[in-house]
Parts: sequence; C-alpha cells; structure tokens
Amino acid sequence: MIPLWQVLLLLIGAYLLGSIPFGMLVARSKGIDIRKHGSGNVGATNIGRVLGKKWGVLVFLLDAGKGAVSTLAAGGLTAGVVVADADYLTRDLIWLGAALACVIGNMFSVFLRFKGGKGVATSLGALLGVYPYLTLPAVAAFFLWAIVVKMSGYISLGSILAASFLPIAFITIAAAKNWPLAHHYPLLTLLVVLAALVIYRHRTNIARLLNGTENRIGRQVDNGDA
Repeated sequence: MIPLWQVLLLLIGAYLLGSIPFGMLVARSKGIDIRKHGSGNVGATNIGRVLGKKWGVLVFLLDAGKGAVSTLAAGGLTAGVVVADADYLTRDLIWLGAALACVIGNMFSVFLRFKGGKGVATSLGALLGVYPYLTLPAVAAFFLWAIVVKMSGYISLGSILAASFLPIAFITIAAAKNWPLAHHYPLLTLLVVLAALVIYRHRTNIARLLNGTENRIGRQVDNGDA
C-alpha cells in the first residue's frame, strides 16, 4: 500500500507545478506583461503571437513538461505496488489524480488568482507521461491537431478536435492491443474529463468559430486565443 500522505503530497505538488505560469514568466523576462497584450492569455499561442514563434514553442514545451513530470512521478510512486500486487487500478487512479491536478493548476493557477491557460500543452505532456496506455493516443491526437491547424489555420479548432478524439483513440488502440478496458477505466475517465475541460476552456473560441470571427494563424489578435 502507498501511504496516503505520499499520494496527497503528489497531488498538491502536481497542482502547484501546473500552476507555474511559464508564459507570464517568459514574457516578463522580455519586459512584457502578457496579460495586457494580444488576447491576454498566458498560454503558448498568445506568447507566440506577441513575442514570436520560438518563445511560443518554448512555453508550449515548458507547459507540456509540467504535465509529463506529474504523471511520470505518479508512475514512479506506484511502480512498486504494481510489481508486487498487480494493483493496476491503484496506479491508474493515481495517474488520473496527478494529471488532473496538474492540468487544473494550469487552467486555474493559484499564482494568477485562479486564472490561467487552456490546458492543451499540459494535457498533452501529462498523457505522454502515462506510458504506454495514453502515450499512443496522445501522439495520435497531436497528429490530428497538426493536420487540422495546417489545413484550417485555427489553433483552437485543432485543440478542440484533438481533445475530443482522445477517448476514441484510446478505445481503438486498447482494442487493437487487447488492453482490457475494465482494468483501465480510470484512464478512459481521465481522457473524457480532460476533453471536457479543454472544450470548456475554449467555449469563447467555439462561439467565434460559429460566428466566423475566430483568429487564424498569422492574424493580429484582437480577442481570445487557443
């Protein structure tokens, strides 16, 4: 059994790690309060549009790293339990908790008065850290995101569709690899919850997409971003 205090410490640490506003810190290093520029969002998209592509990529990687570190730590904490007791349910539940804590920290940062980014990069990193069960669906969703963004020019649309695709990708890959879903339902639950959170955080983008007023890549930002 894993001591409860260790699980709680992991969840609190994942939330605080997710709360670190790397976008704001990078922008401040350039003398800019990113909340007063572009869409005001602290995520990689707005950073890229205001500061330049290389800085947007840096923030994307830093935000993804937060998620990956959280779920890798969860996997490390539960590795002994799985080996000794084959307790996959405990591991999956702790993976779920660490991933959600980190993503919620990114979206509702304690350092930003419970405001923050939209959780796309952090969600991707968290899923990549759950190897192999969620790594493969995350890679598939990332490719879908890249294709949609390339064809449409809408980062928000790519993010929404990729998040929605995650549960479908997991079920498909699980069937192909004979992973019993009954043993991994917390992971499927995680994907459904993450998809719902990402879509919720993009609700204003969805309204602009429907109205034809959403920004495409390369346009000057005058409203919210992905």
